[in-house]
Amino acid sequence: MTDTISSTRRRLFGAAALALAAPSLARAQQQRPTQRPPQRTGQPQPRQPQPPRPQGSPANTPLGPVDTLARHALIVDFETGATLLEKEADVPMPPASMSKLMTAYVVFEHLRAGRLRLDTELPVSERAWRMGGSKMFVEVGQRVKVEDLLRGVIVQSGNDACIVLAEAISGSEEAFADLLTERARALGLRQTTLRNSTGWPDPNHRMSCRDLALLAARIIQDFPDYYRYYSERSFRFANITQENRNPLLYRNIGADGLKTGHTEESGYGLTASAVQGGRRVILVVNGLPSMRIRAEESERLMLWAFREFENVRLFGAAETVENVPVHLGERDTVPLVAGRDLVMTVPRSWRQEARIAVHYTAPVKAPVARGTELGRLEVSGRGVPQMSVPLYAGADVPRLGFVPRIGASLRHLVFGS
Repeated sequence: MTDTISSTRRRLFGAAALALAAPSLARAQQQRPTQRPPQRTGQPQPRQPQPPRPQGSPANTPLGPVDTLARHALIVDFETGATLLEKEADVPMPPASMSKLMTAYVVFEHLRAGRLRLDTELPVSERAWRMGGSKMFVEVGQRVKVEDLLRGVIVQSGNDACIVLAEAISGSEEAFADLLTERARALGLRQTTLRNSTGWPDPNHRMSCRDLALLAARIIQDFPDYYRYYSERSFRFANITQENRNPLLYRNIGADGLKTGHTEESGYGLTASAVQGGRRVILVVNGLPSMRIRAEESERLMLWAFREFENVRLFGAAETVENVPVHLGERDTVPLVAGRDLVMTVPRSWRQEARIAVHYTAPVKAPVARGTELGRLEVSGRGVPQMSVPLYAGADVPRLGFVPRIGASLRHLVFGS
Protein backbone atom coordinates (compact mmCIF):
# COMPACT_ATOMS: atom_id res chain seq x y z
CA MET A 1 0.00 0.00 0.00
CA THR A 2 1.32 3.45 -0.87
CA ASP A 3 0.39 6.81 0.54
CA THR A 4 0.84 10.31 -0.78
CA ILE A 5 2.88 12.20 1.78
CA SER A 6 2.85 15.95 2.27
CA SER A 7 5.50 17.33 4.55
CA THR A 8 4.75 20.99 5.29
CA ARG A 9 7.09 23.23 7.22
CA ARG A 10 6.39 26.75 8.33
CA ARG A 11 10.07 27.08 9.09
CA LEU A 12 12.50 26.35 6.31
CA PHE A 13 14.85 23.62 7.38
CA GLY A 14 18.60 23.76 7.79
CA ALA A 15 20.55 26.61 6.32
CA ALA A 16 17.44 27.89 4.54
CA ALA A 17 15.90 28.86 7.87
CA LEU A 18 18.95 30.91 8.78
CA ALA A 19 19.00 32.46 5.31
CA LEU A 20 15.46 33.70 5.82
CA ALA A 21 15.71 34.75 9.42
CA ALA A 22 19.16 36.20 9.95
CA PRO A 23 19.09 38.94 7.29
CA SER A 24 15.76 40.23 8.57
CA LEU A 25 17.12 40.55 12.10
CA ALA A 26 20.26 42.27 10.88
CA ARG A 27 18.25 44.60 8.69
CA ALA A 28 15.90 45.43 11.55
CA GLN A 29 18.89 46.52 13.62
CA GLN A 30 20.47 48.44 10.76
CA GLN A 31 17.30 50.29 9.80
CA ARG A 32 16.14 51.25 13.28
CA PRO A 33 15.68 55.04 13.08
CA THR A 34 17.62 57.29 15.37
CA GLN A 35 15.27 58.94 17.87
CA ARG A 36 15.53 62.71 17.88
CA PRO A 37 14.06 65.00 20.53
CA PRO A 38 11.19 67.14 19.29
CA GLN A 39 12.19 70.57 18.11
CA ARG A 40 10.66 73.31 20.20
CA THR A 41 10.73 76.22 17.82
CA GLY A 42 7.22 77.37 18.41
CA GLN A 43 6.50 76.91 14.72
CA PRO A 44 4.73 73.90 13.22
CA GLN A 45 7.09 71.75 11.18
CA PRO A 46 6.25 71.57 7.47
CA ARG A 47 5.11 68.17 6.21
CA GLN A 48 7.40 66.51 3.72
CA PRO A 49 5.84 66.33 0.25
CA GLN A 50 4.76 62.84 -0.78
CA PRO A 51 5.63 61.51 -4.23
CA PRO A 52 2.64 61.63 -6.57
CA ARG A 53 0.78 58.37 -6.99
CA PRO A 54 0.13 57.18 -10.53
CA GLN A 55 -3.51 57.43 -11.53
CA GLY A 56 -3.68 54.18 -13.49
CA SER A 57 -5.49 51.01 -12.47
CA PRO A 58 -3.68 48.58 -10.15
CA ALA A 59 -1.50 45.62 -11.09
CA ASN A 60 -1.53 42.42 -9.06
CA THR A 61 1.50 41.64 -6.89
CA PRO A 62 2.18 39.20 -4.02
CA LEU A 63 2.18 42.25 -1.74
CA GLY A 64 -1.19 43.57 -2.91
CA PRO A 65 -2.28 45.98 -5.65
CA VAL A 66 0.25 48.42 -7.11
CA ASP A 67 -1.00 51.25 -9.30
CA THR A 68 0.55 51.76 -12.72
CA LEU A 69 -0.32 53.90 -15.72
CA ALA A 70 0.65 51.06 -18.06
CA ARG A 71 -2.20 49.21 -19.78
CA HIS A 72 -0.09 46.05 -19.70
CA ALA A 73 2.73 45.26 -17.28
CA LEU A 74 4.81 42.32 -16.06
CA ILE A 75 7.86 42.01 -13.80
CA VAL A 76 9.62 38.66 -13.33
CA ASP A 77 12.74 37.51 -11.54
CA PHE A 78 15.20 36.14 -14.11
CA GLU A 79 16.68 33.37 -11.94
CA THR A 80 13.53 31.97 -10.33
CA GLY A 81 10.90 32.98 -12.87
CA ALA A 82 8.73 34.34 -10.06
CA THR A 83 6.09 36.84 -11.14
CA LEU A 84 6.44 39.97 -9.03
CA LEU A 85 3.83 42.15 -10.76
CA GLU A 86 1.32 41.57 -13.53
CA LYS A 87 -1.43 43.50 -15.26
CA GLU A 88 -3.09 42.10 -18.38
CA ALA A 89 0.17 40.23 -18.85
CA ASP A 90 -1.25 37.39 -20.96
CA VAL A 91 -3.48 39.50 -23.22
CA PRO A 92 -2.26 39.78 -26.83
CA MET A 93 -1.31 43.41 -27.55
CA PRO A 94 0.40 45.38 -30.31
CA PRO A 95 4.09 45.17 -29.35
CA ALA A 96 5.34 47.79 -31.83
CA SER A 97 9.15 47.71 -32.10
CA MET A 98 9.48 45.43 -29.07
CA SER A 99 8.75 42.59 -31.50
CA LYS A 100 12.15 43.35 -33.04
CA LEU A 101 13.46 41.20 -30.18
CA MET A 102 12.14 38.18 -32.11
CA THR A 103 13.81 39.39 -35.31
CA ALA A 104 17.11 39.67 -33.46
CA TYR A 105 16.66 36.25 -31.83
CA VAL A 106 16.30 34.55 -35.21
CA VAL A 107 19.36 36.40 -36.54
CA PHE A 108 21.31 35.27 -33.47
CA GLU A 109 20.24 31.68 -34.20
CA HIS A 110 21.56 31.97 -37.76
CA LEU A 111 24.85 33.35 -36.48
CA ARG A 112 25.21 30.50 -34.00
CA ALA A 113 24.43 27.92 -36.70
CA GLY A 114 27.01 29.45 -39.05
CA ARG A 115 24.45 30.41 -41.69
CA LEU A 116 25.44 34.06 -41.18
CA ARG A 117 28.60 35.77 -39.95
CA LEU A 118 28.91 39.18 -38.35
CA ASP A 119 31.04 40.34 -41.27
CA THR A 120 28.66 38.96 -43.92
CA GLU A 121 27.54 41.82 -46.19
CA LEU A 122 23.86 41.84 -47.17
CA PRO A 123 22.29 43.78 -50.06
CA VAL A 124 19.75 46.55 -49.47
CA SER A 125 16.59 46.22 -51.55
CA GLU A 126 14.43 49.12 -52.68
CA ARG A 127 11.70 47.92 -50.33
CA ALA A 128 14.06 48.09 -47.37
CA TRP A 129 15.30 51.53 -48.44
CA ARG A 130 11.76 52.89 -48.84
CA MET A 131 10.54 51.55 -45.47
CA GLY A 132 9.12 54.28 -43.25
CA GLY A 133 9.28 54.82 -39.52
CA SER A 134 12.52 54.68 -37.56
CA LYS A 135 15.47 54.08 -39.87
CA MET A 136 19.13 53.14 -39.93
CA PHE A 137 19.39 55.05 -43.25
CA VAL A 138 20.77 52.32 -45.48
CA GLU A 139 20.91 53.09 -49.22
CA VAL A 140 19.38 51.02 -51.99
CA GLY A 141 21.99 48.76 -53.61
CA GLN A 142 24.36 49.16 -50.68
CA ARG A 143 25.85 46.09 -48.96
CA VAL A 144 25.85 46.28 -45.16
CA LYS A 145 27.55 44.02 -42.61
CA VAL A 146 25.30 41.87 -40.41
CA GLU A 147 26.86 43.35 -37.29
CA ASP A 148 26.00 46.87 -38.43
CA LEU A 149 22.47 45.76 -39.29
CA LEU A 150 22.07 44.22 -35.83
CA ARG A 151 23.16 47.47 -34.21
CA GLY A 152 20.76 49.25 -36.54
CA VAL A 153 17.92 47.05 -35.28
CA ILE A 154 18.86 47.02 -31.59
CA VAL A 155 20.24 50.52 -30.97
CA GLN A 156 18.54 52.58 -33.68
CA SER A 157 15.34 50.50 -34.04
CA GLY A 158 15.81 50.66 -37.81
CA ASN A 159 12.91 49.22 -39.78
CA ASP A 160 15.04 49.25 -42.92
CA ALA A 161 17.71 47.12 -41.20
CA CYS A 162 15.06 44.59 -40.18
CA ILE A 163 13.89 44.14 -43.75
CA VAL A 164 17.43 43.68 -45.07
CA LEU A 165 17.96 40.86 -42.56
CA ALA A 166 14.52 39.36 -43.20
CA GLU A 167 15.02 39.21 -46.96
CA ALA A 168 18.49 37.71 -46.59
CA ILE A 169 17.26 34.92 -44.32
CA SER A 170 13.89 34.06 -45.84
CA GLY A 171 13.75 35.72 -49.27
CA SER A 172 10.87 38.00 -48.34
CA GLU A 173 9.61 39.77 -45.24
CA GLU A 174 6.35 37.81 -45.42
CA ALA A 175 8.17 34.48 -45.32
CA PHE A 176 10.39 35.78 -42.52
CA ALA A 177 7.31 36.76 -40.49
CA ASP A 178 6.07 33.18 -40.79
CA LEU A 179 9.46 31.98 -39.55
CA LEU A 180 9.29 34.40 -36.62
CA THR A 181 5.90 33.06 -35.58
CA GLU A 182 7.06 29.46 -35.95
CA ARG A 183 10.16 30.05 -33.82
CA ALA A 184 8.15 32.00 -31.26
CA ARG A 185 5.75 29.08 -30.80
CA ALA A 186 8.70 26.71 -30.44
CA LEU A 187 10.02 28.92 -27.64
CA GLY A 188 6.68 28.77 -25.83
CA LEU A 189 5.46 32.27 -26.76
CA ARG A 190 1.80 31.29 -26.78
CA GLN A 191 0.23 34.66 -27.57
CA THR A 192 2.65 35.64 -30.35
CA THR A 193 1.66 36.02 -33.99
CA LEU A 194 3.94 38.21 -36.09
CA ARG A 195 3.12 39.66 -39.50
CA ASN A 196 6.35 41.55 -40.17
CA SER A 197 9.93 41.96 -38.98
CA THR A 198 9.59 45.51 -37.67
CA GLY A 199 6.53 45.83 -35.44
CA TRP A 200 4.80 47.95 -38.09
CA PRO A 201 1.06 48.32 -37.25
CA ASP A 202 -0.99 45.31 -38.29
CA PRO A 203 -4.19 44.09 -36.61
CA ASN A 204 -2.81 40.55 -36.42
CA HIS A 205 0.69 41.45 -35.19
CA ARG A 206 0.45 40.58 -31.50
CA MET A 207 2.50 39.54 -28.47
CA SER A 208 1.81 39.49 -24.73
CA CYS A 209 3.89 40.92 -21.91
CA ARG A 210 4.67 37.41 -20.73
CA ASP A 211 5.86 36.41 -24.20
CA LEU A 212 8.15 39.43 -24.34
CA ALA A 213 9.57 38.71 -20.89
CA LEU A 214 10.21 35.07 -21.81
CA LEU A 215 11.85 36.13 -25.08
CA ALA A 216 14.06 38.65 -23.26
CA ALA A 217 15.15 35.93 -20.83
CA ARG A 218 15.97 33.58 -23.71
CA ILE A 219 18.09 36.22 -25.45
CA ILE A 220 20.03 36.84 -22.24
CA GLN A 221 20.43 33.12 -21.55
CA ASP A 222 20.98 31.77 -25.07
CA PHE A 223 23.12 34.53 -26.58
CA PRO A 224 25.25 36.24 -23.93
CA ASP A 225 27.85 37.18 -26.55
CA TYR A 226 25.27 39.12 -28.57
CA TYR A 227 23.24 40.49 -25.66
CA ARG A 228 25.93 43.14 -25.14
CA TYR A 229 24.57 45.09 -28.14
CA TYR A 230 21.48 45.99 -26.10
CA SER A 231 23.52 48.04 -23.63
CA GLU A 232 25.12 50.24 -26.31
CA ARG A 233 23.88 53.81 -25.91
CA SER A 234 24.50 55.00 -29.45
CA PHE A 235 25.48 53.83 -32.93
CA ARG A 236 26.79 55.81 -35.87
CA PHE A 237 25.99 54.79 -39.44
CA ALA A 238 25.98 56.81 -42.65
CA ASN A 239 27.52 59.70 -40.70
CA ILE A 240 24.41 59.82 -38.49
CA THR A 241 24.66 59.07 -34.77
CA GLN A 242 21.46 57.85 -33.12
CA GLU A 243 20.92 57.31 -29.41
CA ASN A 244 19.45 54.15 -27.89
CA ARG A 245 15.84 54.91 -26.96
CA ASN A 246 15.87 52.70 -23.84
CA PRO A 247 15.52 55.30 -21.04
CA LEU A 248 16.73 52.99 -18.28
CA LEU A 249 20.22 52.81 -19.79
CA TYR A 250 20.73 56.39 -18.63
CA ARG A 251 19.23 56.04 -15.12
CA ASN A 252 22.13 54.35 -13.28
CA ILE A 253 20.00 51.47 -11.99
CA GLY A 254 21.90 48.56 -13.53
CA ALA A 255 19.90 48.38 -16.77
CA ASP A 256 21.62 46.66 -19.72
CA GLY A 257 18.81 46.15 -22.29
CA LEU A 258 16.48 45.56 -24.16
CA LYS A 259 13.96 47.36 -26.48
CA THR A 260 11.42 50.15 -26.67
CA GLY A 261 8.32 50.33 -28.82
CA HIS A 262 5.74 52.89 -29.88
CA THR A 263 2.83 53.21 -32.28
CA GLU A 264 -0.43 55.14 -32.00
CA GLU A 265 -2.26 51.91 -31.19
CA SER A 266 0.23 50.44 -28.73
CA GLY A 267 1.25 53.59 -26.86
CA TYR A 268 4.75 53.70 -25.41
CA GLY A 269 6.27 50.40 -24.31
CA LEU A 270 9.50 48.97 -22.99
CA THR A 271 10.99 45.54 -22.43
CA ALA A 272 13.92 46.03 -20.04
CA SER A 273 16.32 44.13 -17.83
CA ALA A 274 18.53 45.31 -14.99
CA VAL A 275 20.92 43.78 -12.49
CA GLN A 276 21.47 44.89 -8.89
CA GLY A 277 23.52 42.96 -6.36
CA GLY A 278 23.85 40.02 -8.75
CA ARG A 279 20.05 39.72 -9.14
CA ARG A 280 18.42 40.26 -12.55
CA VAL A 281 14.86 41.46 -13.07
CA ILE A 282 12.94 41.68 -16.35
CA LEU A 283 10.20 44.29 -16.85
CA VAL A 284 7.67 44.74 -19.65
CA VAL A 285 5.28 47.69 -19.83
CA ASN A 286 3.08 48.89 -22.69
CA GLY A 287 0.31 51.38 -23.35
CA LEU A 288 1.91 54.36 -21.62
CA PRO A 289 0.93 57.87 -22.81
CA SER A 290 4.34 59.48 -23.39
CA MET A 291 8.10 58.94 -23.54
CA ARG A 292 8.54 60.81 -20.27
CA ILE A 293 6.01 58.68 -18.43
CA ARG A 294 7.51 55.53 -19.96
CA ALA A 295 10.89 56.49 -18.50
CA GLU A 296 9.51 57.44 -15.09
CA GLU A 297 7.11 54.51 -14.73
CA SER A 298 9.57 51.85 -15.86
CA GLU A 299 12.22 53.17 -13.47
CA ARG A 300 9.74 53.34 -10.59
CA LEU A 301 8.53 49.78 -11.12
CA MET A 302 12.03 48.38 -11.65
CA LEU A 303 13.28 49.95 -8.41
CA TRP A 304 10.16 48.70 -6.61
CA ALA A 305 10.97 45.12 -7.69
CA PHE A 306 14.54 45.36 -6.39
CA ARG A 307 13.50 47.09 -3.18
CA GLU A 308 10.61 44.83 -2.19
CA PHE A 309 11.94 41.38 -3.13
CA GLU A 310 15.10 39.34 -2.73
CA ASN A 311 16.31 35.86 -3.66
CA VAL A 312 17.04 33.26 -0.97
CA ARG A 313 18.88 29.98 -1.53
CA LEU A 314 16.92 27.03 -0.12
CA PHE A 315 18.98 23.97 -1.06
CA GLY A 316 22.08 23.10 -3.00
CA ALA A 317 21.81 20.88 -6.06
CA ALA A 318 22.86 17.69 -4.19
CA GLU A 319 21.49 18.62 -0.76
CA THR A 320 18.89 16.18 0.64
CA VAL A 321 15.45 17.74 0.88
CA GLU A 322 13.73 14.64 2.32
CA ASN A 323 14.35 10.89 2.65
CA VAL A 324 11.66 8.72 1.10
CA PRO A 325 11.02 5.10 2.24
CA VAL A 326 11.83 2.42 -0.35
CA HIS A 327 10.00 -0.92 -0.55
CA LEU A 328 12.13 -4.00 -1.22
CA GLY A 329 15.29 -2.01 -1.84
CA GLU A 330 18.87 -2.56 -0.70
CA ARG A 331 18.47 0.74 1.15
CA ASP A 332 15.51 1.64 3.34
CA THR A 333 15.30 5.19 1.97
CA VAL A 334 16.29 7.26 -1.03
CA PRO A 335 17.17 10.96 -0.75
CA LEU A 336 15.15 13.53 -2.65
CA VAL A 337 17.27 16.24 -4.27
CA ALA A 338 16.46 19.16 -6.56
CA GLY A 339 19.29 18.51 -9.01
CA ARG A 340 20.05 22.23 -9.13
CA ASP A 341 20.42 25.02 -6.63
CA LEU A 342 16.96 25.99 -5.41
CA VAL A 343 16.50 29.72 -5.06
CA MET A 344 13.19 31.40 -4.30
CA THR A 345 12.10 35.00 -4.59
CA VAL A 346 10.52 36.37 -1.42
CA PRO A 347 9.30 39.79 -0.33
CA ARG A 348 11.72 41.37 2.10
CA SER A 349 8.90 42.25 4.47
CA TRP A 350 7.09 38.89 4.38
CA ARG A 351 9.87 36.31 4.43
CA GLN A 352 8.77 34.70 7.69
CA GLU A 353 5.43 33.83 6.08
CA ALA A 354 7.12 31.47 3.60
CA ARG A 355 6.11 27.80 3.82
CA ILE A 356 7.57 24.72 2.16
CA ALA A 357 5.56 21.63 1.29
CA VAL A 358 7.23 18.44 0.02
CA HIS A 359 4.86 16.07 -1.79
CA TYR A 360 5.74 12.46 -2.68
CA THR A 361 4.24 8.96 -2.77
CA ALA A 362 5.68 6.45 -0.29
CA PRO A 363 7.01 3.86 -0.18
CA VAL A 364 8.78 3.93 -3.52
CA LYS A 365 9.15 0.52 -5.13
CA ALA A 366 12.69 -0.64 -5.84
CA PRO A 367 14.65 -0.48 -8.05
CA VAL A 368 15.04 3.29 -8.05
CA ALA A 369 17.30 4.99 -10.60
CA ARG A 370 19.15 8.17 -9.72
CA GLY A 371 17.47 11.14 -11.39
CA THR A 372 13.95 9.65 -11.36
CA GLU A 373 11.35 12.28 -10.48
CA LEU A 374 9.72 11.22 -7.21
CA GLY A 375 8.03 14.33 -5.83
CA ARG A 376 7.67 18.09 -5.81
CA LEU A 377 8.65 20.93 -3.54
CA GLU A 378 6.18 23.80 -3.32
CA VAL A 379 6.71 27.22 -1.74
CA SER A 380 3.78 29.40 -0.74
CA GLY A 381 2.69 31.83 1.94
CA ARG A 382 1.20 35.26 2.34
CA GLY A 383 2.97 37.62 0.02
CA VAL A 384 5.28 34.90 -1.35
CA PRO A 385 5.32 34.20 -5.11
CA GLN A 386 4.31 30.57 -5.56
CA MET A 387 7.03 28.18 -6.69
CA SER A 388 6.81 24.47 -7.59
CA VAL A 389 9.85 22.40 -8.59
CA PRO A 390 10.39 18.67 -9.18
CA LEU A 391 12.47 16.55 -6.79
CA TYR A 392 14.54 13.60 -7.97
CA ALA A 393 16.10 10.46 -6.55
CA GLY A 394 19.57 11.39 -5.38
CA ALA A 395 20.94 7.82 -5.50
CA ASP A 396 20.44 4.43 -7.12
CA VAL A 397 18.63 1.90 -4.94
CA PRO A 398 18.84 -1.66 -6.36
CA ARG A 399 16.12 -4.18 -5.62
CA LEU A 400 16.76 -6.79 -2.95
CA GLY A 401 17.64 -10.34 -4.04
CA PHE A 402 14.98 -13.06 -4.00
CA VAL A 403 15.58 -14.38 -0.46
CA PRO A 404 15.91 -10.97 1.23
CA ARG A 405 12.72 -9.89 -0.60
CA ILE A 406 10.80 -12.76 0.98
CA GLY A 407 11.94 -11.68 4.44
CA ALA A 408 11.13 -8.03 3.77
CA SER A 409 7.69 -8.94 2.45
CA LEU A 410 6.92 -11.04 5.54
CA ARG A 411 8.01 -8.20 7.81
CA HIS A 412 5.79 -5.82 5.87
CA LEU A 413 2.80 -8.17 6.25
CA VAL A 414 3.36 -8.76 9.96
CA PHE A 415 4.56 -5.38 11.16
CA GLY A 416 3.36 -3.08 8.39
CA SER A 417 6.86 -1.68 7.76
